[in-house]
Amino acid sequence: MKRLIPILVTLIFIQTTVCAQKQIPVAPAGFDVSQTEIPHGKIDTIQYVSKTVGATRKATIYFPPGYLKTKKYPVLYLLHGIGGDEKEWLNGGKPQVIFDNLYALGKLEPMLVVMPNGRAMKDDRASGNVMAPEKVAAFANFENDLIKDLIPYVEQNYPVFKDRDHRAIAGLSMGGGQSLNFGLGNLDTFAWVGGFSSAPNTKKPEELLPDPARGKAMLKLLWISCGDQDRLLNFSQRTHDYLADKNLPHIYYLEPGVHDFKVWKNDLYLFSQLLFKPVDQASFLDYNP
Repeated sequence: MKRLIPILVTLIFIQTTVCAQKQIPVAPAGFDVSQTEIPHGKIDTIQYVSKTVGATRKATIYFPPGYLKTKKYPVLYLLHGIGGDEKEWLNGGKPQVIFDNLYALGKLEPMLVVMPNGRAMKDDRASGNVMAPEKVAAFANFENDLIKDLIPYVEQNYPVFKDRDHRAIAGLSMGGGQSLNFGLGNLDTFAWVGGFSSAPNTKKPEELLPDPARGKAMLKLLWISCGDQDRLLNFSQRTHDYLADKNLPHIYYLEPGVHDFKVWKNDLYLFSQLLFKPVDQASFLDYNP
């Protein structure tokens, strides 16, 4: 009997581990493969005057299938990485395909998705030394461009809601850091915030949310995710540790992978399905590593 006890303990541990792993969702095979037989959204390029930069700037916008000008929509602002621009998500992440497929399954709340150029400077091309100091500074300057120029343009020209409950911001790498910095720094503007593999531009947690109680009261969803082999994991980890210490509900999602679109497409697939819907904070535990 004594010999059986260690075996039983091992079996229980294995079973518990398997059950826990089943709780963590992943995108199914084919989630990013275009399907001809379903309705498709529309992609367009918009141009807006940026007083922040002193120039006319471009952004890409995705309209959901069945888009109507007579209906109001929430908006997700989706940001790129340090080497990208307003087309990086389209080129590497296929968000239009992911969203089309999710809409066909009835899993998304209809929304507009705005993909801007997060490098707020007159020459905002992703060329030359993308890590030059003035270009890195332009990513921080995008906060003013986003809040004062782009969002007002979108709300003046498209049938969208104009309150924080209907605005979300998320991004990958440098854009993940921007999303956390701008989203948590402007809780009056955003209620839904997501950082995918957030980069070193992410502010220290105590600077992101110096008043955790206010964040807890105002945030609908705070999502932090990263590949478990990503060299930038420590930036997501320290943010999660701070939030956990302050008892602020959030999703911390670790997944197999490195710093690439395989991870970010999966993050977008999961994050987008939670937006602009009633939130069950108890379900956040399903994502815990």
